[in-house]
Amino acid sequence: MSARPAAARTAPAAESADPCCEAPLPVLGRDVTVPLVTGGEVTYAALDYAASAPALQRVWDDVAAYAPYYGSVHRGAGYLSQLSTDLFENSRTTVAEFLDCREGDQVVFTRSTTDSLNLLAAALPAGCEVFVFETEHHASLLPWRDARVTYLDAPRTPDEAVRTLERALAGREPSPSGPALVCVTGASNVTGELWPVRELAAAAHAHGARIVLDAAQLAPHHPVSVRDLDVDWVAFSGHKLYAPFGSGVLAGRSDWLTAAEPYLAGGGASRKVARRPKEAGGGVDVEWHDTAARHEAGSPNVIGVYSIASACKALTEAGFESLVARERHLIAKVREGLADVPAVRVLSLFGDDAPRVGVISFVVDGWNSSHFAAALSAEYGIGVRDGLFCAHPLVRTLLGGEADEPGECGAPEAAPGEKSLNAIRVSFGAGTPDEHVERFVRAVRELVADGARWSYRTEDGRCVPDTGVAA
Repeated sequence: MSARPAAARTAPAAESADPCCEAPLPVLGRDVTVPLVTGGEVTYAALDYAASAPALQRVWDDVAAYAPYYGSVHRGAGYLSQLSTDLFENSRTTVAEFLDCREGDQVVFTRSTTDSLNLLAAALPAGCEVFVFETEHHASLLPWRDARVTYLDAPRTPDEAVRTLERALAGREPSPSGPALVCVTGASNVTGELWPVRELAAAAHAHGARIVLDAAQLAPHHPVSVRDLDVDWVAFSGHKLYAPFGSGVLAGRSDWLTAAEPYLAGGGASRKVARRPKEAGGGVDVEWHDTAARHEAGSPNVIGVYSIASACKALTEAGFESLVARERHLIAKVREGLADVPAVRVLSLFGDDAPRVGVISFVVDGWNSSHFAAALSAEYGIGVRDGLFCAHPLVRTLLGGEADEPGECGAPEAAPGEKSLNAIRVSFGAGTPDEHVERFVRAVRELVADGARWSYRTEDGRCVPDTGVAA
């Protein structure tokens, strides 16, 4: 790819004696202002990175520089098609380097983490048994419905997670057993806590099982080495890695993928297609690719793929050591601020001292979480998430019997006999300035101490401000 993007444009930095206060990687939307129901506007504080991180300015600039050269990938003789094909395959190499893949590993481009894990689920050998903790995001909890699945209870320490897996694998019947796969997250999308991936991989391999790592929340915050962690596959999404356009990755061992039927049947996955003679029954004979193309049928999302590669380069060049150190600084600010508010309870599996990424969920006494999140947005210009975060079993385990106040604005409907449960999640990363988390902590304190300044109502299941109705 000969075209190069313009230098990334950075927003003017607020004067500060502490360079740690500035976001190390500029993101789109950092200067966007939003209206407040109480009057005026404020710069939007995007604190929902765990759902979708804002695009890096570097990524946007790279994509903009490439866009005029966009062409069909793999199947065009023209210059732009060849250039786009080169960019697409170079992006595959960049991702493999970012993940420190082993020789022979494949990098398959998908739509998302969910798509990646469904692809792997479709490629499982016959009789494969899957082991998955109930603490997983639905993307890694649900794809295995066509396999024999053992759901493991939520552990309360990293060591307990390893022991739980070892017991489950040791109890497989018959012995010796057939193929097995362990699926585990790298960092929880609810608590942000880091899981003992290397130790879980060792336990899996000791019992003849393979392991796939859901790195959707880990890869944007920490380096992920397939080789060092000794996982068989890793999956992640571009939209959580500061790369928009709906692309994802499944990277790892090729044998199960090559032996499986293509995830999608169509052009690009097939090497050769021929009509079968009528006397032989008609139909077609297909020879499928045995490379990553086998599972990449159709015209690929070259812009999405390139955006992932650009984000991988930006994170690598920024240096994970400094990114991790600054994120710990932000985590400490948030956790210390919330600890000063007695009404707030932070959710955790492994305890306060567990290492984590910038994802923190909590509940507030006397508040429905949807109401609280709506007030943060409408009165302070802060975007967080509320609900069960597509990890319903985990959040229900963490909340136990505690329920939000029934009947409050935005209270989710519960099934008969169940209590209404939801929580608030704040999440941040390399594009978050200190001011955003400081404003968030200040807003939590004010809402708990003084209540909302505006009236709210439920609309389509969401809590929204009443037009022109102050509290």
